[in-house]
Amino acid sequence: MKPWFWAVPISVAVVLMAGCQEKPAPQVKTVTEEKQNTIPLIQAKVTRVELSKKQYCDEDGCTQYDLQTIQTGVPWIDSYFLNRIKKDVPDAFAVDAKARTEVDTQKGLNQNTIYVQFIAQHYNLATFAIQSYIYSAGAAHGMSHQEFVTFDLTTHKRLALTDILKPNVEAKVADVLYEANMNWLQQHNIERAKLQLSDNYYFGVNGIVFVYPLYELASYAEGMSELTLPYVMAKDLVKTEYLPSLPEYSNP
Repeated sequence: MKPWFWAVPISVAVVLMAGCQEKPAPQVKTVTEEKQNTIPLIQAKVTRVELSKKQYCDEDGCTQYDLQTIQTGVPWIDSYFLNRIKKDVPDAFAVDAKARTEVDTQKGLNQNTIYVQFIAQHYNLATFAIQSYIYSAGAAHGMSHQEFVTFDLTTHKRLALTDILKPNVEAKVADVLYEANMNWLQQHNIERAKLQLSDNYYFGVNGIVFVYPLYELASYAEGMSELTLPYVMAKDLVKTEYLPSLPEYSNP
């Protein structure tokens, strides 16, 4: 007679063996993966930065500060701009009991204004602007500046110009940028050799807009200059993930 265990049906044996095998562990996303897969919807509100005193005085005179940051509900973005303001104007946050608080009427009152503005969000890209104005007492006029900041919301990183461009294309980008804005540049007597890429940029409706400081390309009266690199001309120069989807046209 055969041993009893040979009488066990094969199907039952398979089930018993399967039950003894180690089951694969369920896939659990890491915290980093969860963060990368969660793209917040930016809802921004401008809020004034509270200072211990409205003006700071030293031996060079007194400066009045008006500082406004932004609240987005995204902690790392809010911290970035508040820390940036503190870095740009440390005197406004200085705690110095010896600092004079009276206005020196002979020297006048300087003004320093900074405020942050939310511009737009395109899926995982969010763009902000830091607008500043500085007036030195006695000057003919103040100096204004606008710096654009674009974040990749999936990586929590500010995107520098080198981050969005393909490797080693800066000279080609400058060539194409000059070509796309040739009429305006020639009217301002700017030759190709004099045009440098600005690292201050933002994603516009029709292309990447390069922003230049006062006086660099035009007169003070004309304000900050902007040159647009059309997306259709940038498709071989900018990384694909940072270009909008463009329509495809078939030949007639």
